[in-house]
Amino acid sequence: MSTIDLRSDTVTQPTDAMRRAMAEARLGDDVFGEDPTIRRLEELAADLTGKEAALFVPSGTMANLVCLLTHCGRGDEFIVGDQAHIFYYEQGGSAQVGGIHPRTVPNLTDGTLDLEGVRHAIRPDDVHFPRTRLIALENTHNRCSGTPLPPDYLQKVADLAAANGLRIHVDGARIFNAAAALGVSVKRLAGAADSLSFCLSKGLAAPVGSLVCSDGNFVMQARRYRKVLGGGMRQAGVLAAAGIVALETMTTRLAEDHANAQHLARGLSALPGIELNPENVRTNIVYFNLAPPAPSAAEIVDRLSERGIKVLATGPNQIRAVTHFGITTEAIEQALAAFRRCEPW
Repeated sequence: MSTIDLRSDTVTQPTDAMRRAMAEARLGDDVFGEDPTIRRLEELAADLTGKEAALFVPSGTMANLVCLLTHCGRGDEFIVGDQAHIFYYEQGGSAQVGGIHPRTVPNLTDGTLDLEGVRHAIRPDDVHFPRTRLIALENTHNRCSGTPLPPDYLQKVADLAAANGLRIHVDGARIFNAAAALGVSVKRLAGAADSLSFCLSKGLAAPVGSLVCSDGNFVMQARRYRKVLGGGMRQAGVLAAAGIVALETMTTRLAEDHANAQHLARGLSALPGIELNPENVRTNIVYFNLAPPAPSAAEIVDRLSERGIKVLATGPNQIRAVTHFGITTEAIEQALAAFRRCEPW
């Protein structure tokens, strides 16, 4: 029985073109700045995001941490959503490694932060408080149904930040999904950000890597933090080569994943015991809840696994499914059939 893996878009496999590019990549020592393939990837990422420079790092978590360390000093504070990946899933790295305090503001259901809530979270200049340095956003917002944040909202946050002497970091792990869903360029979505990170190993299907994009001075300092975090990878052009192919060939097909996610959402919403509004599914992430007296999410995940369908329990009664490269319309139909066979609840 073949397996249909909807746990995450991180399970994607590199394409044949990526594998060939990896095998043929020109290499050098990137810690010395001498890997030509990494330099090409960084130039391409900077061009696509409209930034002066970019830095290749091993993971999205490291990309976000490098940016936080570059923006903030020990004892400083950054404002972040209470459902943000940086706050929720990255082991508190800002505090653990950088001594940087997170100040949370509730995320609204569309992934945004209420502007007045952000304004009130900015600390006054008082010896009792940490200094507020940064506002961190996430686009698309994973835990808020993969919702894309539009350019006008991003600009409003940037205006608020500028008025208060703050900077903006955007965790753009799936920024290309956001651009595809909104019908705008990544450059436009990145315009309001002082720094932006994005992943190659999710919807773009490369095996490893993320990029930090910003101005030249920021990237120079970020390179120092990458080194101390263990991210200097020497002849890593073998990885960057796959990233180049990802940026050149995979960004234009993301609408297929979004259509498959909609197909899945509509099918699931028709099943008894599932709480899901398909209109909330804007990109490739589908969250849904199990209504009582349904079994627990963990039990449903086990039942589906026995039928060759992998999804992720994200709460006692919540499940996440993510579409990606390699998941076809036929696979979605098979997944829906497996859900139907899990009844009765």
